[in-house]
Amino acid sequence: MTSNDDYVLDLLLEQGYVTAEQIDAVKGSLKEEGETTLDILMLSGVVDEDDVLSLIAYQFGLEYVHVDVDSIDAAVKDAIPGDVARKYGVVPVYCTEDTITVALGDPMGYDTVDSLRYVLSKNIEAVIAPASEVKSALEKLYPEDFESKFGFGGEDLDIAEKIALDETDPDADDSDAPVIRLVSLIIMEACKMRASDIHLEPLERTFRVRYRIDGVLREMDTPPKRLQAAILSRVKIMSNMKISEKRVPQDGRIQVKVQGRELDLRVSSVPTNHGESIVMRILDKENLSLGLPQLGFLSDDQNKFERLISLPDGVLLVTGPTGSGKTTTLYACLGQINLPDRKIITVEDPVEYQMEGINQVQVNRDVGLDFSAALRSILRQAPNIVMIGEIRDAETADIAMEAALTGHLVFSTLHTNDAPSAVTRLLDIGVKPFLVASAIRAAMAQRLVRAICDKCRADYTPTEREVKMLGAMGQRTTIGKVFMGKGCSNCSQSGYKGRKGIFEIFLMDDTIQRLIFDQAPASVLRARAREMGMRTLREDGMLKVASGMTSLQEVLRATMGDAE
Repeated sequence: MTSNDDYVLDLLLEQGYVTAEQIDAVKGSLKEEGETTLDILMLSGVVDEDDVLSLIAYQFGLEYVHVDVDSIDAAVKDAIPGDVARKYGVVPVYCTEDTITVALGDPMGYDTVDSLRYVLSKNIEAVIAPASEVKSALEKLYPEDFESKFGFGGEDLDIAEKIALDETDPDADDSDAPVIRLVSLIIMEACKMRASDIHLEPLERTFRVRYRIDGVLREMDTPPKRLQAAILSRVKIMSNMKISEKRVPQDGRIQVKVQGRELDLRVSSVPTNHGESIVMRILDKENLSLGLPQLGFLSDDQNKFERLISLPDGVLLVTGPTGSGKTTTLYACLGQINLPDRKIITVEDPVEYQMEGINQVQVNRDVGLDFSAALRSILRQAPNIVMIGEIRDAETADIAMEAALTGHLVFSTLHTNDAPSAVTRLLDIGVKPFLVASAIRAAMAQRLVRAICDKCRADYTPTEREVKMLGAMGQRTTIGKVFMGKGCSNCSQSGYKGRKGIFEIFLMDDTIQRLIFDQAPASVLRARAREMGMRTLREDGMLKVASGMTSLQEVLRATMGDAE
């Protein structure tokens, strides 16, 4: 919290706000990097931030205030230039002709006051305020200008525009050009914020940059429109695209190392009315180390799924819409069963992650290597386990079913809304009922929900509307204590950090096999699965709400189509 927490702890101890036992207990507990004993005492409610700051202010003969941005008029705001206020982390709250009163977030910031006196050539008086209020006031009073944030000056803009025009020479000596630094910063900031995608979108009057974080798009600082061509050209150069071709979609790949992490960026370019729209999908190789527990399985579902992936043969399907985490789940399965005595081959479009010890085949339709052709060929390689990126047609589905019947364990994905619909989807595309009934071992539907931030999680009472919307499943799930995130610096004020899966596992039995032979509709298959104890997506989500993993709103959002 401050630059001298030990001194503050001594003050609190002396004044009776805390005991030595409480301080020792906190010091002996595990703390995250950068977190102090005083931070934990305040987070746990042992001491109140207002009491701490009031005590410090009293000791130094200063006033303790709360910053009200609305009460700061333009004359006071202009008393300190924005770049100076941001640099020193202060907010002006009052000024006269020769004196400026500033709010400090760090009560021990003696050097700050002295530096401001020198920089502004004025008398500086300090008051103490909560650091969160000072930070919020800085953001509202002095929003950072994009060009100053990334260090662009007039000459720099000229250089950037020159690069945009000189697209015929990708080998030009532009290593010091600010546009290169800007693109690198955009990528680094996305990785720092745990984004899964970077969207560069040319609009009529603006050039929009958005990050997809935990499945939700967030708009970031907007670069000047005149830098659009330079930024897009730089990304295309990095991903080995043809920078002179702007009429057709292109795909590329960028490999970068950010903060010691190896990242692959899958780049897609599509021409639009106002320029090329580029999306960079960030593929973090750390996701390969995810195990089944990290995906969000409850213990019974995890045991069930571990038994399924250890079977010697059969087809296991993972279903859900685009962006529901199907590929991550399949890679987690392959990582768990990737042993030296097993040969694993995958057919993917594209190969998203490169896994050690696994033979991965990239689909290439330009030379006739589609899913069915690749699958037909790799079966001659005598694999034990086959992973097909997606079953899209009857031919691929037939080969997958036949491979399962001849002793291979086959993983694949389908685009269906729930798990039982995977069966009817296969029948619809032309797979014979006896093949589906004999080969399928299980289908699992999944969705991703945002996980509540651990730092700001708090319980609350659900509204009548939320209870009513969930009332249809009251016989199976009881709504008790529920949680939500208040929003803090750890989660960028969103209340959520990270994502977890909710799952619906549809298992085969003799009765379901007979229903498939009779080509029963998905509703009948679903009813039978429910009799066998299958939890729906919403029920699984509600159990995770009860455990404090996610919120009611997230489960409702992800399972609106989940009806009884």
